[in-house]
Amino acid sequence: MTSPICYEISNTPITAHSFNKEKLVVCQNSTEALIYEHGQSNWKQEAVLTGHDKVITSIDFAPNTNRIVTCSQDRNAYVWTNEQGTWKPGLVLLRINRAATYVRWSPNEEKFAVANGARCIAVCYFDQDNDWWASKHIKKPIRSTVLSLDWHPNSVLLAAGSADMKARVFSSFIKGLDKKPSPTVWGDKLPFNTVCGEFSSGKGGWIHAVAFSPSGECLAFAGHDATMTLVYPQQDGPATLVHVANHGLPFRSLLWANEGQVVAVGHDCCPMLVEKRETWAVVGSLDTGRKKISQAASVLSRFKSMDSRGQADTDDDLMTTHQNTINEVRLYAGTRENVTQFSTCGVDGRVVIWEFEPQLVTDMAALKI
Repeated sequence: MTSPICYEISNTPITAHSFNKEKLVVCQNSTEALIYEHGQSNWKQEAVLTGHDKVITSIDFAPNTNRIVTCSQDRNAYVWTNEQGTWKPGLVLLRINRAATYVRWSPNEEKFAVANGARCIAVCYFDQDNDWWASKHIKKPIRSTVLSLDWHPNSVLLAAGSADMKARVFSSFIKGLDKKPSPTVWGDKLPFNTVCGEFSSGKGGWIHAVAFSPSGECLAFAGHDATMTLVYPQQDGPATLVHVANHGLPFRSLLWANEGQVVAVGHDCCPMLVEKRETWAVVGSLDTGRKKISQAASVLSRFKSMDSRGQADTDDDLMTTHQNTINEVRLYAGTRENVTQFSTCGVDGRVVIWEFEPQLVTDMAALKI
């Protein structure tokens, strides 16, 4: 068993984070994004990205082009490039009148998508003539704030989860930029803003997270009703939906470890494993927890402690590595098809790197009360 590596980055919540090799960029629920570089023993602050007027809501680090994209409640997004050791922002024309909530680079890193409260998704691409990032809007049939996004491996299909309790799959095909994608189970004719599917958990609840499987043939989404739903589209009929109930609290972020396993994090303060066996089910926690050691070895010593210090010996720490809600889970090592390590950030100000060790998970299905 390998213990998770825990970094105490901040005393304030970390709302978003992203790794790229030896660099880490985080937002501490503020208007600034901080870039850290890994030293011999810990993370050392390298730079501060300033430019947003309101809280940064999401960050993504492009691994190949080494570009960072940030979006904020100020209705703006910036693409940051490192020029001779200095991070400089690039202009993005979002054309939205509500806060931006979520951003992700496409797998080929030629464009990115920005979710927002204006009931649309801004798909951004670089305009060489004007030297800025232009955008096209996906609008219909979104009825509320878009909360989460995920790209299909072909960099054309885009999944979105929103506060209207729907998860949808759109085409973001931009003529002159994207190559015509191969036919998929989601469809073959894919002009911009084509709705390839619209799904609900059935119980209702905001859709906090969406995630395509490594092959792109399945979509997982998690809602505020504490369920996770898996969608298997069919070319000659309606899609098959598998609903997985979580007996704990709602998930906020999802990561496919492989085609048969999903890491889900959220208000339970620990990463949970959702696995396909005979059917999909929440198997258990990937956090083995920490054993609490009582300093008072007996009743007598406990009373002595109360007498000398005037207070009882209390311990309010959770038995989990994270001490509060986990906001996000990201791939750290391995490939999209085979995750070996993943990272999480939380309201407790911690960034944690985990080994993906599903064999150590306690099988909740086998437990009997």
